[in-house]
Formats: sequence, structure tokens, C-alpha cells
Amino acid sequence: MLFTHKISQAIKFATKTHEVYQKQKRKGKDIPYITHPLTVGLILARAGADEDTVVAGILHDTIEDSIATKKVSQEMLREKFGQSVAELVLSVTEENKELSWSERKQQALEHIKSFSQQSLLLKSADILANTNELIADYAKGGDQVFERFNAPKMQILEHLLRAMTAIITRWPENPLASDLSYVSSQLQMMGGLGFMQEHRAMVMDYKDYDENMPLVCPVCGWQGTPKTSGYINTDSDYCLNVSCPNCDKMLLVASYQSVKKTN
Repeated sequence: MLFTHKISQAIKFATKTHEVYQKQKRKGKDIPYITHPLTVGLILARAGADEDTVVAGILHDTIEDSIATKKVSQEMLREKFGQSVAELVLSVTEENKELSWSERKQQALEHIKSFSQQSLLLKSADILANTNELIADYAKGGDQVFERFNAPKMQILEHLLRAMTAIITRWPENPLASDLSYVSSQLQMMGGLGFMQEHRAMVMDYKDYDENMPLVCPVCGWQGTPKTSGYINTDSDYCLNVSCPNCDKMLLVASYQSVKKTN
């Protein structure tokens, strides 16, 4: 049985928490919030997640976003859905919403370092659901869509990119890794001019270039070398360039000018 009683109960519980008790909407839109956790659950099901992870995906915002008079706790989820589901939901729940946006997001990045594979998969699905929605909204409304957030555009994009890189680094075999890489490149394009102005690519002569030299992406935090990146472009007659394999940010340009002078 694929559509289990547990999944059915999770949908009912999440619907009560987000829709019935508070008519919660997606940020800045007249769309019921329940569409988001249901999307996360669908992504997880398509990724082959087990029942508890799918259930946790449907419930993942119930602790964080429940109202005071109908507050959802870890104990409540444990009683209704079991220890595994309760722990998974808690793992992706922000601990202190009174902290500033940047402090909360930094804590979230730190937590990824100790996530189990189930939590990594759940976090991946949550990020994919949010990011794909952001990309679609941006295509319609441009930079105006960022007015509904509590942080500036570049800060939001950088956080998303760093979270995706942290997940891929922790678990390269993640079944959603390729999806994360794809939306990362879309976010890089969205913030391309800003990232280029704030983080210019390293420029050097080819004689100083080494395919094993250490590189760090200033945008998403990827670390490696030109060789391990797999993103060395040598099509140009004038230079080669190296881009980040996770977000496609150009990191390095090595000019062939010095080579031509010696030939």
C-alpha cells in the first residue's frame, strides 16, 4: 500500500495546523500555505523516500508555524506519528524565531553538518520546493518578489546556494543532488550581476595557473580545485576559465597571453 494511513493522517494534521486553524498563506501571496508541505511530501515520494520521511515532509513546518492556541510540539508528533517522524521534523525546525534572519539562517547551515541522510533528504525537498517557487515568481515579477522577505535579494540567494552546497557536500549520492545543482545554477543566473560585482573572478596569467590550486566559491561556499570542479572551459583562444560546479559562478580566468609571448 503506497498511500498509507500514516500519510493520510499527516495530511489531515498539517491541513488543520496551516489551513483550518490560521488560514496561513504563502509569503506575500494569496495561496494557502498547505500547498508547500504537500509539495515537499510529493518531492520526497518521487525521490524514493521511506514513509516516515514523506510524513515528516508533510509535517515539517507544523512545530515552527503553529499558532499558540494550537501549538504543535515534538511530543505531540511523537505520540501521533512516532519517534522517527518527530525527530526529523525537529531537525529542520528553527530553534529561535526571535533571532535575526541572518542568525537563524547561519544556525540552519550549521545544523546541516550533523544531519542524518533522512534529514538531508527532507531539507533538500524543502529547499527545492521553496526555490522553484521563487524562480517561477521571479520570472513573472522580477526583483519585486524579494520585497516580501526579511532580507535583501543577494543575501537570500547566497544563503540558499550555501545550504544546497552544504547538503551536496555532506551527501553527494543524495537522490535530489542533481535537482539542487540545477536550481543552484538558476539562482546564480538570477543574481549574476550582483555576484559578479561583489565577487569578481580571480584573473591570472596562464603560467601561474595550476589545475590543483585550491579554490573556494565566494557565493555558495564550494571548495575544491579546477581539476575536481570539472568545470574548466578551454574553448577560448585567449584564456581558460573555471566555474563552480554547484552554482556555476565563474571563479578564475587564466590568460594565455604570457604563453603566446614565449612561443
